[in-house]
Amino acid sequence: MASLGWIAAVCAARGLWRRVACTASGLRDPCPGRGYAVGPAQSPPTFGFLLDIDGVLVRGHRVIPAALEAFRRLVNSQGQLRVPVVFVTNAGNILQHRKAQELSSLFGFKVDPDQVILSHSPLKLFSQFHGKRMLVSGQGPLVENARVLGFQNVVTVDELRTAFPVLDMVDLQRRPKTTVIRGTVLRRWKVTIVLMGLFFVSWQPLLRNDFPAIEGVLLLGEPVRWETSLQLIMDVLLSNGNPGTGLVTAPYPHLPVLASNMDLLWMAEAKMPRFGHGTFLLCLETIYRKVTGKELRYEGLMGKPSILTYQYAEDLIRQQAERRGWAAPIQKLYAVGDNPMSDVYGANLFHQYLQMAKHQGTGELGASGLRKQRPSASQSCTSILVCTGVYSPKDPEPVESAQGREEPPFHGHRDFSFSPGLMEASHIVNDVNEAVQLVFRKEGWAL
Repeated sequence: MASLGWIAAVCAARGLWRRVACTASGLRDPCPGRGYAVGPAQSPPTFGFLLDIDGVLVRGHRVIPAALEAFRRLVNSQGQLRVPVVFVTNAGNILQHRKAQELSSLFGFKVDPDQVILSHSPLKLFSQFHGKRMLVSGQGPLVENARVLGFQNVVTVDELRTAFPVLDMVDLQRRPKTTVIRGTVLRRWKVTIVLMGLFFVSWQPLLRNDFPAIEGVLLLGEPVRWETSLQLIMDVLLSNGNPGTGLVTAPYPHLPVLASNMDLLWMAEAKMPRFGHGTFLLCLETIYRKVTGKELRYEGLMGKPSILTYQYAEDLIRQQAERRGWAAPIQKLYAVGDNPMSDVYGANLFHQYLQMAKHQGTGELGASGLRKQRPSASQSCTSILVCTGVYSPKDPEPVESAQGREEPPFHGHRDFSFSPGLMEASHIVNDVNEAVQLVFRKEGWAL
């Protein structure tokens, strides 16, 4: 795919925004709340943290020891954060409040749900799709997550498979079997042979008129049975939302597709990275292009490194500062992550956007039904890469080729152009504790 340039990467998908303009700094008067107070010995913060979770704070279910040390510096004696912190993860197979409870339990201080951004959280802004009948793919509390985001009419892949059993044919054990029934005829199925009082029923569904058409596809995270999800999503796209029917020509543009979490890889307890939802999206895009000869298009592509995810995080940082009664605007953001493609690329892309906003002035950001964003008070977003997750300083150097040094493989999503500069972190440290110490030194705060 041709390089889209950084502005196309800002959009995160063709057609997501019709116009990207930049916003200037500004912040309304803060409103104190929740009884928070600023310690007398420390001035209000003018900076905040965007912390990744997997590979930075935890590896699977294991807490990274440096994270405990980091929060000893970040949390005061009253159990309150000294600076605004938002946890920005590309995970999505969990409810927001459950993730907040999990973090609270792991680190010993209260994390509110509005301090957690899951990969699909910004889909709350896509209200123009909330009333549509959407096929939702992923795992965990899918329907609950979809409804929290605003989608009230969703169909799961399992529900679709139950309605149309002959669509899922890869697993031989799950294929419908020919059935013999004496003296009865199954509804919705065609009787093909009648012999000696036995009905031999072949599993060929009659066209259903009791299953409303699907109007879009919502991809919230990697599913469990990839072959089933890939097949049924393709059926929905190729049939214009009416699986079980056949169309001579696949419709294009196809039904709207919204997706979150573009991570090709992520880090758990295993020594090597695991497949992420970005790998599933790559499979779907490749199959669609091979079958139709056209590119799969997204109406929205959320999660890091999407600009909208960072804007959403910045807004939560601002709200957190207001609740704490911190009068000074939060002007500097420090994004700590372990993945050069999602965490570093995203933070640098957002920093580039902030610089462009500062020099070109205020403008509209909303289009395609998205709400307009508040003018940004942030002036910078600094990327800090840790070595406890996907990135390893022990990675082998690229080999030399006849034409010179080879570029490392690009693990980013197709709709984000490869820009080596955006993948270079402002700082590389061993772990999140060193990251916090680095920031405190830069900001003149006591360690």
